[in-house]
Amino acid sequence: MKFACTGKGGVGKTTIAALMAHYFNKDGYRVLAVDADPVAHLAIALGIPPDHSARIIPISEQRRLIRERTGADPRQFGQLFKLNPTVNDIPDKFCVEFRGIKLLVMGAVQKGGSGCACPENVLLRSLLSEVILQRQEVVMVDMEAGIEHLGRATCRSIDKMLIVVEPSLRSVGVGKNILALAEDIGLESFGIIGNKIQNPSQEEWLRAQFPVRPILGMISYREILRDSDFLPQPLIDSLDEPTRAEFEALYRAIRQGLPAS
Repeated sequence: MKFACTGKGGVGKTTIAALMAHYFNKDGYRVLAVDADPVAHLAIALGIPPDHSARIIPISEQRRLIRERTGADPRQFGQLFKLNPTVNDIPDKFCVEFRGIKLLVMGAVQKGGSGCACPENVLLRSLLSEVILQRQEVVMVDMEAGIEHLGRATCRSIDKMLIVVEPSLRSVGVGKNILALAEDIGLESFGIIGNKIQNPSQEEWLRAQFPVRPILGMISYREILRDSDFLPQPLIDSLDEPTRAEFEALYRAIRQGLPAS
């Protein structure tokens, strides 16, 4: 099962991706969490201690690996390099493991329209395709706000695109733009997740913005979520009962219709 979690920066998509990875893991699934957001915070959201997460080197910054797999030096243009580098061993060799969840930190993936034909970009795109197309475990990808670095075949292999929105015009605008881009390249399964909901009128307004799209869940605004990076233990261990109930309902909605572990 493959999931991509995206949305406007700051809406809480990384927190949601991390918690869903924990729920799948607790349910007996093997889980690979992939941080494909250039602002990489998934390690902290999973609860990996800061002194450990600070030592993780993103794939995009591993110059020796890039040179070995592509045959060219990173961050240099005008070189000849392999367009289909070998990447199938990278997830297992370069991931870190926490509570049974494997984490792979990609680093910055250049957008398709940026014109970047550099070795590191080719490696990252090949690696992202590998984990979505070939890996057999649950893959939860924390993406930046957009899907430009997903190819058509990669996008069609995603079981659900999880689009996180908060009750604001800018967040909803980004969410609708992501929906349009995903449809253009053939993705058919979407789910909207409302986050930071402070009252029933905000939830009602947010639902009205996506009248024909499935709403997977609504997560209330809570201080424990806002301050989760400062907790002495993983957020999954600190949820109060109302918050836990909302996330468990979201997990059940995401899992609905998908194979058992």
